[in-house]
Amino acid sequence: MISDTLTAPPVEILTAQRWQPQELMQRQPVARAPRTRVVVTGMGAITPLGHTPDEFWQNLLAGKSGVGPVTLFDASRYKTRIAAEVKGFDAARYGVDPKDARRMGRATLFAIAASKDALRDAGFPEGLQENERAGVLLGTALGGFVEAIEAHNLFLQKGPDRLSPFLAAVILPNMPSFYVAYYFRARGYNSTVVTACAAGTHAIGAAAEIIRRGDADIMLAGGTDAVISEIVFAAFGVMRAMSTRNDEPTRASRPFDKDRDGFVIGEGAAVVVLEKLEHALARGAKIYAEVLGYATNSDAYHFAAPDPQAIGATNVMRDALHNANIAPEQVDYINTHGTSTPLNDAGETLAIKNVFGKHAYTIPVNSTKSMIGHAMGAAGAFEAVVCVMTLRDQMVHPTVNYETPDPACDLDYVPNVARAAKVNIAISNSFGLGGQNACLVLAKYQ
Repeated sequence: MISDTLTAPPVEILTAQRWQPQELMQRQPVARAPRTRVVVTGMGAITPLGHTPDEFWQNLLAGKSGVGPVTLFDASRYKTRIAAEVKGFDAARYGVDPKDARRMGRATLFAIAASKDALRDAGFPEGLQENERAGVLLGTALGGFVEAIEAHNLFLQKGPDRLSPFLAAVILPNMPSFYVAYYFRARGYNSTVVTACAAGTHAIGAAAEIIRRGDADIMLAGGTDAVISEIVFAAFGVMRAMSTRNDEPTRASRPFDKDRDGFVIGEGAAVVVLEKLEHALARGAKIYAEVLGYATNSDAYHFAAPDPQAIGATNVMRDALHNANIAPEQVDYINTHGTSTPLNDAGETLAIKNVFGKHAYTIPVNSTKSMIGHAMGAAGAFEAVVCVMTLRDQMVHPTVNYETPDPACDLDYVPNVARAAKVNIAISNSFGLGGQNACLVLAKYQ
């Protein structure tokens, strides 16, 4: 979640404890029948800090910020004039014909590019070859909404005959999933998750479950969004949800810092290739990590503000650990939702303490959004890639701009400098507008 306005409760309420941690840690690992194992074999990412997962990762470790002045439109009349834009993106480099590109939204182009790199990384340079056991599940918050608004403005100014005949194919939120399947010939499962800020995490977790239940052997999963636009800035601006540190953009996103004043909008796409373990082993694929578990739930509290007792966030982490069949004390690292808004960061901190008790204070906890802003439907997918890289390299990237401690946020946020750490199990949190929560559990492949 991202908003702290409207009928949101005061931040002080978030320090209250409805439950004691021991009451929330009763679900311990139990003996269960072996289930299908799902692994990550490829990754692609188009981000404000680079167009490959490795470039993205190295910039994160260096504490580099991707936030700067808005260039995609004239933001001079808005209180917020900064964003984390994807720079220098050229869809033609990824094999998209310029004629086709005119029929696609920016979010779709990002998704195609990330998918192409993920497939190449996984050992499928020629795509999926009409494979009926290969599917696509992408998340997005707004899909082609920005292009829809632009078309509506053109309609009002010049009439219906000036609209593109391909407009419907540009604006629908399922178009990224369609075009990824079309370009790379995946004929299996295909769908779209639209759960705001949690969509990328939902898509990856649900794609793993699709493989577990036997409906696919390979899934392209992740998230994409391109929402940096006037209408979005206007909408979040009147909610007072965005940072207004326009004079120091690289210091604007400051999750868990006492002086945080709102989130920064980002954009991009990240896609992972998930496979049934036996399928990956049979073709000799390299394996980055394993998806151990996943959970989703609802706050059922407020469309924008988090539950003041952090019940939904607490339960979704607890349920994800139960799904993964691991105990809380086995978790070595948490990639937070960490938006840089007062209520979200305090509430997530409370939820982590609810679930992990004293262990919460020993776990490295960070926010990728401190450097790339909040990319909405792509955010959880970015953060899943970060978790995989953390497991691979045994390094935790910093939460930058953490300067002034907040009494409501008292965990180890890995302030400002990357750190080596032993990480075998990582979890990633995403909390979306509408109170829709998701948590993904990833592990080193054993």
